[in-house]
Amino acid sequence: MNISLEQALEVIAEVRKKALEIGVPMVIAVADSGGNLVAQQRMDDALLVSVDIAINKAYTAVAVKMPTHELASLSQPEQMLYGIHNADGGRIVIFGGGFPLKQGDRVIGGIGVSGGSVEEDMDCATAGLNKLATLM
Repeated sequence: MNISLEQALEVIAEVRKKALEIGVPMVIAVADSGGNLVAQQRMDDALLVSVDIAINKAYTAVAVKMPTHELASLSQPEQMLYGIHNADGGRIVIFGGGFPLKQGDRVIGGIGVSGGSVEEDMDCATAGLNKLATLM
């Protein structure tokens, strides 16, 4: 099972709403359970670097089946995943803003949000997670 395009667009709309509320333009990416891009939007004036970062956050969340912020502590020197950010062609992101999208315990996709501080990215992504929960 994968997230549908319709669901992805509704999740993105909710993230955009939160981003407008906090006044930070974001790039929002949604990937399917294989890490393939389903939908992406770049809000006006969002940072250009955030395009790739958002895609890679969504990909990472699917690839490791955990939120990207949880990789931060696991990828520090002398930790079990040290150096993981260099894996998979450098696509693995080890800071917050990426979350797996789940239906029950099954990963159906991932969301990546980039454009603000890590906390702002995570808050906006969480708004998308909450929206997906209402669609299931």
